[in-house]
Amino acid sequence: MERTFRCNCPITSALDILGDKWMLVIVKQMLIDDKITFKDFIESEEAIASNILAAKLKLLEQVGIITKSQLPGNKKTNLYHLTDMGLSLTPIIVELSVWSEGNLKGLNPIMRNNDQIEFIKSHKEAFIQMVIDNYKSKRL
Repeated sequence: MERTFRCNCPITSALDILGDKWMLVIVKQMLIDDKITFKDFIESEEAIASNILAAKLKLLEQVGIITKSQLPGNKKTNLYHLTDMGLSLTPIIVELSVWSEGNLKGLNPIMRNNDQIEFIKSHKEAFIQMVIDNYKSKRL
């Protein structure tokens, strides 16, 4: 897929793909919340509109962050899975979680308490690997 980027900056290029407010939410839902079908995403607490979800899933597939397949025996239900490229976003998701807990908790009084945050901070690499391994084990 031919993609146009704004400039040659690696950060800006990443944001050209992931900078939309829904892209990392969808990746997080797949990675952490076990969302794999369109219906799973629609029924999530983030409440993404179906037309926006369809467009974002298509883009994530086009750039290689996710794959789409059909549920065996049901040609109407698509299954979405993270690729290795998608899984490589795990450290970013984890860092955003830590950053949010440390910087946004006071601004968002309904943010859930994450008892794991101290464990994550002190065992970040192990936690990231655990999340990846957990995701992969559910996809076998």
